Amino acid sequence: MAPPLPGDKKAGFTGLIVGVIVLFVIMFTIVQLTNRHYAGRTEAAATTTHQ
Repeated sequence: MAPPLPGDKKAGFTGLIVGVIVLFVIMFTIVQLTNRHYAGRTEAAATTTHQ
């Protein structure tokens, strides 16, 4: 295996940080879409059970 080049550590940490940010954005989007999907159901259930 070849020894690492001087720019390899910077590229590795940049990829790690970008990967974490991308995963966070994906997870945040999934949670927001799921909440939006079920928001109508909870409002409908609240209005029908508390009359």
